[in-house]
Amino acid sequence: MAGHSKWASIKHSKGKADKRRSKIFSKLSKEISVAAKLGDKDPDMNPRLRSAIQSARSANMPKDNIERAIDKSSANSETNFENLRYEGFGPDKIAVIVEALTDNKNRTASNIRTIFQKSGGNLGTQGSASHNFTQLGIIKINKQEVSEEKIFELAIDSGADECISNEHYHEIHCVKSEIYNVKKNLEKTISNFVSTEIEWVPLTSINIEKDKVETAIEFLETLEDDDDVQNVYTNINFGNN
Repeated sequence: MAGHSKWASIKHSKGKADKRRSKIFSKLSKEISVAAKLGDKDPDMNPRLRSAIQSARSANMPKDNIERAIDKSSANSETNFENLRYEGFGPDKIAVIVEALTDNKNRTASNIRTIFQKSGGNLGTQGSASHNFTQLGIIKINKQEVSEEKIFELAIDSGADECISNEHYHEIHCVKSEIYNVKKNLEKTISNFVSTEIEWVPLTSINIEKDKVETAIEFLETLEDDDDVQNVYTNINFGNN
C-alpha cells in the first residue's frame, strides 16, 4: 500500500502549483464552507473544519480567504452541496475513483462522463472500480515538522496502524473511523498538517507501458481540473515508470 501516494507525488513534482493555485484555493474554500455549514463554525469543535483549515494553511491560502469561506457557509444557506463518488476505467483500463462536491450533480456527472469518454475510458456504476481499493484514514505531515524517528513513535502512541515517510511528507495510516481520534492525539505534539483525509488506496497497483504514462497523467489531471472534483484516486503503479 505504500505506493498509493505516487500519484500525489507526481502532481507535486510537475511544478504546476502556482498555475493551479486559484483552482486549489477554490476547492479548499468549498470544503471549508461545507464543513462549517454542516457543523460548528468553531474549528476546535468541528474536526472536519479544523482539518480543512489546516489543509488550506498548508497550501498557503491567505487567512482572509479562509475567513471568507467560513462566512460563506451562512450566506449560502440556500445552496446545498453533495458529496458524490464516481467510478470507472480510464485509458489502459486503469481503475479510477473520483470524489466530487457539487451543487448540481447532473452537470458534474455529464462533465466527468465526457472526460472518461474522451480518454477512451468509461464511467461505471458504483462498485465497478472501488473493489480494487480499500479506504484508509491518511494524515500527512511535512517532513520539516518532525523527524522520521519521532513521527514513528508518535504514530504508534496515537493509535495509528502504519507510518511511512516519502520524499515530501510523513504519512500516518489508520482505520478510517479512527482518523479524528488519531489526529487529536497527534495535535498534542504537532500543530501543522498537510492534510487529513479518508483516501482510497489500491489493493494492488497495475503497470502500464512507459509511452502511455503521460496520457494517463493528462487524463487524471483533466479530472482534477474540473471545478466540482475534490479528489482523484487510481491504481496505476507510477513507481516503475
